[in-house]
Amino acid sequence: MDRVSAAVIGSGFGGLALAIRLQAAGCHTVIFEKRDQPGGRAYVYRDQGFTFDAGPTVITAPDCLTELFTLAARSMADYVTLLPVKPFYRLFWQDGFSFDYSADLVDVERQIASKAPGDLHGYKSFLRYSERVFEEGYVKLAHVPFLDWSSMAKVAPQLLRLKAYRSVHSIVAKFIQDPHLRQLFSFHPLLVGGNPFTTTSIYTLIHCLERKWGVFFPRGGTGALVQGMLKLFQELGGRIRLESEVSEILTRGNRVVGIATKTGETHECDLVASNADVVHTYDHLLRREPKIQHTRKRLAAMSYSMSLFLIYFGTRRQYSNLQHHNIIFGPRYRELLKDIFRRGRLADDFSLYLHAPTRSDPSLAPPGCEAFYVLSPVPHLGKLSVDWSVEGPRYAARILEYLERHYIPNLRNEIVTQRIFTPQDFHSELNAHFGSAFSLEPRLMQSAYFRVQNRDANLIGLYLVGAGTHPGAGIPGVVNSAKATAGLILDDIRKAVVSRSSNQVQRLSYA
Repeated sequence: MDRVSAAVIGSGFGGLALAIRLQAAGCHTVIFEKRDQPGGRAYVYRDQGFTFDAGPTVITAPDCLTELFTLAARSMADYVTLLPVKPFYRLFWQDGFSFDYSADLVDVERQIASKAPGDLHGYKSFLRYSERVFEEGYVKLAHVPFLDWSSMAKVAPQLLRLKAYRSVHSIVAKFIQDPHLRQLFSFHPLLVGGNPFTTTSIYTLIHCLERKWGVFFPRGGTGALVQGMLKLFQELGGRIRLESEVSEILTRGNRVVGIATKTGETHECDLVASNADVVHTYDHLLRREPKIQHTRKRLAAMSYSMSLFLIYFGTRRQYSNLQHHNIIFGPRYRELLKDIFRRGRLADDFSLYLHAPTRSDPSLAPPGCEAFYVLSPVPHLGKLSVDWSVEGPRYAARILEYLERHYIPNLRNEIVTQRIFTPQDFHSELNAHFGSAFSLEPRLMQSAYFRVQNRDANLIGLYLVGAGTHPGAGIPGVVNSAKATAGLILDDIRKAVVSRSSNQVQRLSYA
């Protein structure tokens, strides 16, 4: 059999992880990336000596990354250094309360007992619950594709026992009474695009996942991890084409035969795996393919995650009151989330994530300086129609004024460099449907089998990977989606070889 050729659309963490797995297995793999750098959402901006990671900064479950290098008989430590982040997060409330959440169970319990002694027993019960969910939802299922109803039916009884039909917040509230602590232990779905009041309680597993393996940050920034993965892929013989935006996935009959780029080039291959936004893939890259009309209609009826508004800024001084990851809660929680996810309203108040990576790696800013980005969840473009070219600078000014008033004194006078990234940029730069930052919202009826399939059921040779597929967004999510998708591809290739050797009708024709 001739060597199998694969095209991967997009070089986000999911696309890179899949490309590494395919190349390591002997598939000739080429990545096509729209932008001038690899990484997708994990883009890197550099200005006046500051380095800003544009996207994901919370690295958890490092074993799923280590496994990629082990497949190629390499050590990840030779490509990138992961620094432990301690504490995981410092959480702030506007009334002055703060909490350092870490792997130190004694310290966590001390802080809980100081704030709400009656919740200490409830927290221990919640921790045991999250451990059970972690075992069932992550260890057993995160890397397993759900291709049919029977695959879902097999796990349904256990999901019901774990009350997956309940939301993260409702489960937390069952164990914990203090309002601040309820927010503390229910905010994690926001890191993967979900509303804690509607996201399935399966996502409480993140609490256990962080406690089990820790929270990390790559030396040199998240971009250094992207570069390490790309280096591995290229050492294995893979190729990447930057500034090569795919305009169409080419089909013939009932199968995929290649891709075309916006520059007019075509690339023939045996299979295509899209790490692009799932709606962009089906609505635009397959716009002339009638066989996937049902999928288009299904995607149009689904719910999408919120968008994000980000400000990247560098300061000429440092701020010792902050940690690497800072979660800043505003005066409202439930009602603000309703504004974001349901009402489509740009609220006057904020809940923010403030990233200060120079707390872990001072090399990301000039000596004595600090690199930041601040992230505000906002409604996606399908719920809120504003001109972000006008509203963006206004909204940025409001956020910086708020930070200056409550957490970073004299901030605006200390800023050396600044840029913003809006929901419109998510749409135009990343082809994200509605400018959604995390693709499909992580609700129960949009999880596992109900999410986009890792292998298309109608077009032979078409596969998908990334936040819109099982298991979902976040670095562990998309890296495990790559494992699930790679398993399907390699299994299909093996079946094709067996079919050919036995002269039976083959499922895939890779010659």
